[in-house]
Amino acid sequence: MSDQLWLYIALGAYFAAMILLGYLAYRRTTGHEGYMLGNRGLPPAVAALSAGASDMSGWLIMGLPGAIYLAGLIEAWIAIGLTLGAYINWLVVAPRLRAYTEVSRNSITIPSFFENRLRDRSRSLRIVSSIIILVFFTLYVSSGMVAGGVFFESAFGGDYVWGMLLVTAVTLAYTLFGGFLGASLTDVVQGLMMVVALIVVPVAAVIAVGGPGEAYTLISSLEPAHFDFFGGTGLTSVTLIGVLSGLAWGLGYLGQPHVIVRFMALRHPREAKSARRIGITWQIVSLSGAVIAGLVGVAYVAQNNIDLGDPETVVLLMSQALLHPLVAGFVLAAVLAAVMSTFSSQLIVCSSALVEDVLKVVRKNPPAERTLVTLGRVCVLVVALIAAVLALNPQDSILGLVSFAWAGFGAAFGPVVLLSLFWRKLTHWGALAAMVVGTVTVFTWSEAEGGIFDLYELLPGFLFAVITAVVVSLITYTRNEDIEAEFDAAVALVRDETAPERAGV
Repeated sequence: MSDQLWLYIALGAYFAAMILLGYLAYRRTTGHEGYMLGNRGLPPAVAALSAGASDMSGWLIMGLPGAIYLAGLIEAWIAIGLTLGAYINWLVVAPRLRAYTEVSRNSITIPSFFENRLRDRSRSLRIVSSIIILVFFTLYVSSGMVAGGVFFESAFGGDYVWGMLLVTAVTLAYTLFGGFLGASLTDVVQGLMMVVALIVVPVAAVIAVGGPGEAYTLISSLEPAHFDFFGGTGLTSVTLIGVLSGLAWGLGYLGQPHVIVRFMALRHPREAKSARRIGITWQIVSLSGAVIAGLVGVAYVAQNNIDLGDPETVVLLMSQALLHPLVAGFVLAAVLAAVMSTFSSQLIVCSSALVEDVLKVVRKNPPAERTLVTLGRVCVLVVALIAAVLALNPQDSILGLVSFAWAGFGAAFGPVVLLSLFWRKLTHWGALAAMVVGTVTVFTWSEAEGGIFDLYELLPGFLFAVITAVVVSLITYTRNEDIEAEFDAAVALVRDETAPERAGV
């Protein structure tokens, strides 16, 4: 049996498993809330692995190892920042958001939570946040499609467009019908595949180059600065900007709708603790594996005189060269898993923004439950088609596309999420101003070059948005007894260890 046939068998088995899980989720999905939020029934392990897998996307197995391969451990500050950010997100945001979204009129989307929490009768907060979701997620979904096309080019020497369309079609097959539950269940399998791949490939590569000692010696001789967290130049103004930019990635977690919606879907706020332990363990192992893969790739490529055209394909190359074709096929499937897990989650959030947050504002009499679910599926398809058009001629790297969208959400939503959960005096005018300032800062900062403007746009966008929210809220604040009572009820639900939890998936 040819090596190529083994690869196709592994990919075929993976695609079939994803579609099967989507079908099972379809059978268990009832009603609009079930399609959009799984009826708040995710067990901790499912929520943790789903949040991790939907967060990381193709950059975990392609973008990050490629960056480490090129620049060394100075790029690892991104991984450090993400780990710290994810831990804080699970510790601080998860239990409070789970409680508050239920108490605040059972909000099932981030825009609806903002509106309900802040009593925004103008509906402007809901509309603006929905527009931000659609703009940045269309770019984010497009990055997933680009990763799928690049994957098929590198792994099979196939056509970029056909590869991108195949990945899109399979992802749509289980997302359209399975909804949030389908995306979450497939995320669990995809998350496990990703972490196994990021253990197997670096270990195999280290063994192939002669062991850890030989790998370290060879990398040090080829790229002396690769093991220096400051890029070999010491802590200069340039490296300080690089370090701060890497750590700033962690701030983005606070505002990622496709990640924090998993918090809202937990059965009970108290389960955030066990979910945090599972999720952070998964993340540390996965990110460590990606960093090691990028480093050892330098030694492996040099030792075997390989002409590596695209650094973001270094994990794909090593898996095909070092592993049995069937095992390599499942590693390649794990790359697709990283892409598709994020892709599907983002499509669901876009769909919820269009149906739950735009349609219900435009129409005074919302359609029936069955019609809402159908419209949700139509919206998933429309967003995917727009993103596919953008992905036909990619103008940026996978990491570049992801970093811009990550910054947009982190700056626009992160400060508002945090303040809405922990500060009683936040007003809808303060939240609206913060979202606008955060978004505008990300767009303008990313266009400037040189000096302080080399700083990752998420950090200034987040800081300016926080300042704006606080100042505008203090100017426009008036005490509202309903908001005060709801705030207290959310705190009480977080502390309640005896309340029954919902049935799990």
